[in-house]
Amino acid sequence: MSKIRLDIEENKATDQEAYPTLSLPLQKKIEWFKDQKIGIIFHWGLYSLAGIVESWQLSKEDNWARKKPWRKDLETLRKDYWQLNHSFNPVKFDPNDWAKKVKNAGFKYMLFTTKHHDGFNMYDTHFTTYKITNSDCPYAQNSNADIFGSLVKAFNEEGISTGAYYSKADWHSPLYWVPGEAPIGRYASYNPLENPMMWTKYNQFVENQLLELNKNYGDLDILWLDGGWVNAKNHEFLNMHDIVSKLRKINPELLVVDRTIGGEFENYVTPERKIPEKIPMKAWESNIPLAKNWGYVPDDQYKSFEEVLKTIIQIVSLGGNVILGVGPKPDGTLPLEAQEIMIKLGKWLDIYGEGIYQTRPYRVNSINNQWYLTKKDNKIFAFLLPLVNVQSKYILDLNDLNSKASIISCIDIKTGKEIDLKDNKLTIESKEIRGVKLILGSEEKNNE
Repeated sequence: MSKIRLDIEENKATDQEAYPTLSLPLQKKIEWFKDQKIGIIFHWGLYSLAGIVESWQLSKEDNWARKKPWRKDLETLRKDYWQLNHSFNPVKFDPNDWAKKVKNAGFKYMLFTTKHHDGFNMYDTHFTTYKITNSDCPYAQNSNADIFGSLVKAFNEEGISTGAYYSKADWHSPLYWVPGEAPIGRYASYNPLENPMMWTKYNQFVENQLLELNKNYGDLDILWLDGGWVNAKNHEFLNMHDIVSKLRKINPELLVVDRTIGGEFENYVTPERKIPEKIPMKAWESNIPLAKNWGYVPDDQYKSFEEVLKTIIQIVSLGGNVILGVGPKPDGTLPLEAQEIMIKLGKWLDIYGEGIYQTRPYRVNSINNQWYLTKKDNKIFAFLLPLVNVQSKYILDLNDLNSKASIISCIDIKTGKEIDLKDNKLTIESKEIRGVKLILGSEEKNNE
């Protein structure tokens, strides 16, 4: 999967970084995370109303985001964008409907953009008025005005785990982009070494918001920190040791994902729009939008269901999780194209989910770039990724599994019927993605 946007701060070194010492609760939480396999992330904010690439057009250096500029010049664009809070009114937003659709699609956890880089808060923060619940936003009087709070409640009721996406950068905050100063790109408008008092205030602002997210919305499972240049470049160092220590006093099992930074506060790594060539040493999660963009853009280009499913199987066979991105529309509904993919995914997982959830990679993750394997207890699951729309016979030589135990039986997962094996080979004729379950003897189970 090729990278098609330039908004991601890559740090390949962190992908190969070993775990620091984790507490027992966090070790258990990491294993819990590996069991979930499939999550969903919603990028939603003022940018959906503008119909642009999230809030990236606000950044002067990120010219790639303004190939189709929302306004003719950057000054006008920023002025008009900051005023979108006066128009944002997602009256069709129904958190219970979202939760039901997500559950039916087979997602096990959900992340939501509480605040993107533009600084507009999609929850009821007490540390800025630039938020969905402020009186100058027409949606403020709606019973679901605290968008994040409404979603957490609805998703918890459906048994889906929840987490908060939070940008460490805040282009609306006068403590980050100081009024009257000219920020160059995505960074703070000043050098924190030259204005340490201002940066100390901003650090406290970030700490305050992260604490309220973890105090006011129950025990979140994941805190997903974006804005990888903060704590990495331009001397923009937040005091993560103190911040995370305070968060963990509230919730000892909170997974913190300080993306691309590495170290003890990046509990799992997050390769973006790709399947990593080298499997990270940490737990990992590939982030794949269903469309070209993370947020809602009119006439966006969506992936086919087959492409999405193929990606999921390949990632899970390598031991990773997949989080799929959906950009809700400005009226609060989910795009029909995304819903269609979700419906198909749910139906497929109803049949084949046993070979996806709670699995771990087998010693051989793929054979001939056609069969992809996962393992759970004494079962190996083999998924066939056939040539697109080509009906053909596909053979899996079970000797290629390098199994330490004999195969007791081979079951077609879709039909539940046992498949006859001839010369220790499995043959399937199909043009669809299929899966079989191989039951192994106890020796394999004990030795894995």
